[in-house]
Amino acid sequence: MEIYVPDMYKKSIYVIDYNKLKESGIKCLLFDLDNTLVPYSVKKPTKKVKDLFKSLQEQGFKVIIFSNSGKKRLQPFKEELAVDVCPRAFKPSTKKFISIMKELKYNESEVAIIGDQMLTDIIGGNRVGITTILTHPITKKDMIFTYINRHREKKIIKKLSKAGLFYKGKYYD
Repeated sequence: MEIYVPDMYKKSIYVIDYNKLKESGIKCLLFDLDNTLVPYSVKKPTKKVKDLFKSLQEQGFKVIIFSNSGKKRLQPFKEELAVDVCPRAFKPSTKKFISIMKELKYNESEVAIIGDQMLTDIIGGNRVGITTILTHPITKKDMIFTYINRHREKKIIKKLSKAGLFYKGKYYD
């Protein structure tokens, strides 16, 4: 069951203590896109996302949008945020996680994944041994496949709660 448990759980990307991540040795931040940065219906980054990403880059983080969405969906974010993107990451598969770490010469202790889904972002990150940060989804509206995952996730959270491993809404570092 620990494969589902994130290292951190936060209400949103805006309340994460990025200084603490930097101090712990994190150099690269992999951000999920849909329902982590913006609702899936939003086609471009908001000013708030732009400001956050600019600040993170100024702090020296390598920022990458790491999404199961396609290249066309990610392109406006790549251009407006001036970041790299990894489309079709096929999370929770470990292949693209490992590929990025090799290409950029980061080890597991230097990378964090930030996303809103246990079944993709957290499992994938935990499988490769990087820091995993779960955020609350921005909206309740999801694509159909994500909606199915959310249903499965609810059952998993119930089991995790019974085991004392994770409680929905009880945020932690």
